[in-house]
Amino acid sequence: MDSTLLYAMAILYLGATVYLGYLGYRHTRSAKDYMIAGGNIHPFLMAMAYGSTFISTSAIVGFGGAAGVYGLSLLWLTVCTILVGVFIAFMFYGVKTRKMAHSLGVHSFPEFLGARFQSPFIRRFSAVVISISMPLYAAAVMIGGARYMEQALAMNYQTALLIFAVIVMAYVFFGGLRGVIYNDALQSSIMFFGMVTLLILTYKQLGGITVAHEKLHSMVDLVPAALAEKGHMGWASMPQFGSEIWWFVMSTLVLGVGIGVLAQPQLAVRYMTVSSSKEIYRAMGVGGVFILFMTGTAFTVGALSNVYFYETTSQIALSATAAGGAAPNVDRIIPLFITEAMPPWVMIVFLLSLLAAAMSTLSGQFHLIATSLAYDLIASRRGRGEKTLQWARMGTIMAFVVTLLLALQLPTSIIAIATALFFGLCASAFLPMYTAALYWSGVTRIGAASSMVAATITYLFLVLFIHEKEAAIFGLSELLFGVTTLASEPWTYIDPLVISLPVSTFILILVSLLTKETDSTIQTGPAVIRAFQQESMIHKKE
Repeated sequence: MDSTLLYAMAILYLGATVYLGYLGYRHTRSAKDYMIAGGNIHPFLMAMAYGSTFISTSAIVGFGGAAGVYGLSLLWLTVCTILVGVFIAFMFYGVKTRKMAHSLGVHSFPEFLGARFQSPFIRRFSAVVISISMPLYAAAVMIGGARYMEQALAMNYQTALLIFAVIVMAYVFFGGLRGVIYNDALQSSIMFFGMVTLLILTYKQLGGITVAHEKLHSMVDLVPAALAEKGHMGWASMPQFGSEIWWFVMSTLVLGVGIGVLAQPQLAVRYMTVSSSKEIYRAMGVGGVFILFMTGTAFTVGALSNVYFYETTSQIALSATAAGGAAPNVDRIIPLFITEAMPPWVMIVFLLSLLAAAMSTLSGQFHLIATSLAYDLIASRRGRGEKTLQWARMGTIMAFVVTLLLALQLPTSIIAIATALFFGLCASAFLPMYTAALYWSGVTRIGAASSMVAATITYLFLVLFIHEKEAAIFGLSELLFGVTTLASEPWTYIDPLVISLPVSTFILILVSLLTKETDSTIQTGPAVIRAFQQESMIHKKE
């Protein structure tokens, strides 16, 4: 790698990052500025911020590496993220969320839920869930970027982690959401260019689109016996229906992330940053194209990396990561492919792309943890004083420390699992309640709270004691009962979301119907809905 070119591009990139963070700082004068960027962001900036916050190193490195193991079946996640994560999210959740949030005068996702249901408990409990679980997702993102820096620059892993965290913390600490969104526009532009370049050069390296996919299809006999026994039918084919790998790909990776995106607190806040519903509709097309190239490229390149490694080393991608006696590591497939197969200048561009992807997502995550701690837990009890910004910036430091410690402790091949886990928890705990908040005036405060608490407990129990991949990582079941999991197949590999989301929905409906006559939300709920509907009519007339 040309060190002179690397340092020049890195200085320009970091200089632009610092400058945009400074711009955010200059325009951050109130809690509203810090929380939702003043509520007047341009739709293009909103779409790019949404996309770059959603797509991170966990998607590019973690899920790209998973595609290197499980193949092109992960492209179903691309379909799901565009259909659900952009079009359904923007049209059916984004527009109503923005209108209702403006009507209620709220600035965060927990505050939105708490105000809609007139419940301080819902606000604080959701803030606790976010504050405790988000660092796991943030750690996965941080690991993805650090792994590439480690591979490309021969850098110490711990040093790479520290560099990532310090840079991101700096501009979130000072700039709030304005600084985050300004930087996201820059980061997403770099990411888009880098991923398009990677896709074109990958096909060129492998002989063209048709030839590359024919080669991948012909490698079916090279699938390791251990994977074939679990349903792997080749990198160009879907896993065997109902097999262990099919359940992991479809329920954990595709469904967990594809559905979980609807209830991502850091993404829901993005809807509140624009001034009208028209801006959300305008942002939809930009967001769809961006996510198509980000996820589609990562998953395609991940699967096709098997062709490259087999032609150059006579090994499949996962085996290639074990060179030199190291343990196979899914999270090293994409970094290794880039450094081995791409020209040096592409390595630099992709390094900046991963830096951009990691920092755009981490900034949104740190911002959300900070506001959940400082605004929804502390400030909600003390009122919205001038100290809100100070508490939020203290929360950023806490998020930084916890995330960094987690990233240092998590095992290898963890990025995709940790990401899906967070998305699944958010979908279980928040999605039924969030949907009802927008569309069902009959939902009660007790019904919403019961659904959220029951879903959280159910999901965590399944993760710690039933679902084998996570249960083995956390080790609590082994510690208490002497076994990795308390269940038997197929429950050990069916994702917890498949169980916890229906449980959450059922409890929401049942308890709301049973408490309809006693819960005071029966009075406040329709009032909120009426105010929301009145504002909607005003916007239509305008």
